[in-house]
Amino acid sequence: MAASGQTTRRLHARQAWLGDDTVAQDVLIEITGGVITAVTPGVPEAPDAEVLSGLTLPGLQNTHSHVFHRAIRGHTQVGAADFWAWRDLMYGVAERLNPENLYALALATYGEMALAGITTVGEFFYVHNDLQGMRYTDPNELGKAVAAAAADAGIRMTLLDTCYLQGDVKGAQLVGAQRRFDDGSWQRWAERVDPLQDSELLKIGAAIHSVRAVPQEGIAGVAEFASARGMPLHMHLSEQPAENAACLAHFGCTPTELMHRSGALGPLSTAVHATHLTDHDIELLGATRTHISMCCTTERDLADGVGPALRLSQAGAPLCLGSDGHMQIDLLEEARAMELDERLVSLKRGHFSARLLAAAATQQGASSLGWNSGRIAVGATADLITITLDSPRTAGAGARDPLAPVLFSATASDVRTVIVGGRTVVANGEHQFIEDVGRALDHVIGTLLTSGR
Repeated sequence: MAASGQTTRRLHARQAWLGDDTVAQDVLIEITGGVITAVTPGVPEAPDAEVLSGLTLPGLQNTHSHVFHRAIRGHTQVGAADFWAWRDLMYGVAERLNPENLYALALATYGEMALAGITTVGEFFYVHNDLQGMRYTDPNELGKAVAAAAADAGIRMTLLDTCYLQGDVKGAQLVGAQRRFDDGSWQRWAERVDPLQDSELLKIGAAIHSVRAVPQEGIAGVAEFASARGMPLHMHLSEQPAENAACLAHFGCTPTELMHRSGALGPLSTAVHATHLTDHDIELLGATRTHISMCCTTERDLADGVGPALRLSQAGAPLCLGSDGHMQIDLLEEARAMELDERLVSLKRGHFSARLLAAAATQQGASSLGWNSGRIAVGATADLITITLDSPRTAGAGARDPLAPVLFSATASDVRTVIVGGRTVVANGEHQFIEDVGRALDHVIGTLLTSGR
């Protein structure tokens, strides 16, 4: 029953995935106050219900984003032979960010995410200071800019405010663009983050950039800070073999072992990438129920390798997905890439079912980011998307159960409807709050890449 003064929105999804192995037919979804209040499969269309034609899913959860990396999409395919050369190009954009152009870039990028069916983004954010490496009058001005951009684009954000203190495991001083990342100590990081507050579309989380960027006492300090507040805690982990080698040489253990010793692993934690792991690393991540954010399109673009997703899942680590450097923003591609990459490595098919891939893109991602979403169920936030079944890519998917055909054939362009908290953000494939996402992206990226020439 609707609370006094609240209206109930009724949606009739012709086909909807409710978390099972198969898709339900003719599902009535009732929404009150931004929350799902009833889910009833197998009912005829009611005259007062809005019809969702296609396959309706919970909103997609992008657990790992570096929003300003969107500016260099495609521009790193020449002259960036490895991860480290790519990183230098990325730092060039970081040097040009200010509150105004960062907001503009973030608004357009989150608009692109909304069009792709992403209803929540985990923004792994580490650009805190001004161009000289000094704090703004409001030390959280840049973080607040990206949070405002997400809200204005109509999607949820977990702001994973990132501690980044040094240039390598030996404590090298941060130089150049890296000075914008530096809080000076983990205690000053905590003092800056502590006043930040959750809101309807915003949740505050914490992040440890990596074992090379935060000293061991800082890793433990950030982990304790996050744990005491029940905050999601994310970290880059074993993305590069060079990172593992440096950690072994300096600490005598792997990055996973160091994070575990420092109290950073657990069910509220998410390890991003987790590409180059030992057997013991996999056991630790599974035993602690640490989430794993797989960012397959970024990992293949940077030639980082294929992470052991199947073994991690079998060990007990929940898998989720991220678009990371935004080489493309398409969580359907990220989902199927987990299975397809496993096929390339194993020369076998059938590792992850369609249900498991859908769960990684939705409910397990929501768990990683700390939201009560990612499910079409009573009590969950009303974040839904509908994917058309009659585009050139998806035509024929509805002849049988459409879940697997959609996950392996559809693209972000096939998303037609996006609803966040019961409010329509995308209708008929068009963003309702941003007039022309492509034009907005083109303008701000052009400005960023040509400034300073």
